[in-house]
Amino acid sequence: MSATDSTLLRPRLLGRTTVNAVVLISVLYTLLPVLWLVLASTKDRDALFSSNLLSLSNFSFGQNLHDLFTMDDGQYGRWYLNSLLYAVLGAGVGALVSVAAGYAFDKYRFQHKEKLFGLVLAAVMVPQTVLALPLYLMASKTGLVNTFWAVFIPVLFNPFGVYLGRIFSQGYVPDEVLEAARMDGAGELVAYFRVALRMLGPGLVTVFLFQLTTIWNNFFLPMVMLSNQDLYPVSLGLYQWNSSASVSPEYYPVVIMGSLLAVLPLILAFILLQRFWRGGLTAGAVK
Repeated sequence: MSATDSTLLRPRLLGRTTVNAVVLISVLYTLLPVLWLVLASTKDRDALFSSNLLSLSNFSFGQNLHDLFTMDDGQYGRWYLNSLLYAVLGAGVGALVSVAAGYAFDKYRFQHKEKLFGLVLAAVMVPQTVLALPLYLMASKTGLVNTFWAVFIPVLFNPFGVYLGRIFSQGYVPDEVLEAARMDGAGELVAYFRVALRMLGPGLVTVFLFQLTTIWNNFFLPMVMLSNQDLYPVSLGLYQWNSSASVSPEYYPVVIMGSLLAVLPLILAFILLQRFWRGGLTAGAVK
C-alpha cells in the first residue's frame, strides 16, 4: 500500500471508529437502565439497597411478581388493563383519525387549506402539559372529570399524526390510482377505505406506534383528570406507589417490578409491527 493510500485510509478508519463509539455509547445509555431494572426486579426489599445487584443471592423475582399483583387488592392489574384500554384503543382510533385528516389535507382542495394545516403544524409545537388545564376546565363543564372519557377523548387527536398522515398520503397514494377508482364508479368513501387506506398501511402503523407510546407514557393528563384510583393508568399508579414508598418501603420492590412489566407492551408492539413499516403496499399499483 502506498503512502497516499494510507493517508486516505486513515481518516476513513478514524471516522468509522468515531461513529462506532458514538453508537456504542448510545446503546449503553439506552440499555443500562433497562438492565438495572431487570436485575433490581429480582431482589427483595432488603437486598435491593444492601447487596450487589449483579449477585445471584437473594433472588426474589417470583415473590416480587406475586406481591405486585396482590398489593392493595390487586390494583396493579386494574391499572395495567386501564393503560391497555387507553393506549391500544386510543392509538387505534387516533391513528385512523390522523391518517384520514392527513389524507384530506393532501388530496382535497378546500378554502384556507394551507392556513389550517399551518395551525396543525403550530399545534405540534405546543407542549401537552400546557393544554391540561384548559382540557380539565372543558371536561369539568361537560361533567367528564374523573371518568374514562376525560383521558380517552383528548388522546384521539394528535397534530403530529395528521402531519405524518399527509406525508404518507403524498408518498403512498398516487393520484392516478384514485382517478382510476373514481372512473370505475367508486365514491370518495369507497375510494378511501378500499383503495387509499390499504396503501396507507405503513403510515397507519407508524402513527399507531407513535400514538401508542405517547398514550402509554401519558402521566400529567390522567393526574389532572382522575381522582378515582380504579381509573388510573400504570404510570400514575406507579407514581402513587413510589410516593408511598418513603413511608412504606415494601412498595419499592413492587414499583420496580411494575416498571419492568410496564415496558413490555411497547417492546412487543415495536417488534410485532416493525415489518409493516417497510411494506411496499403500492408496489405495482401504478403501471
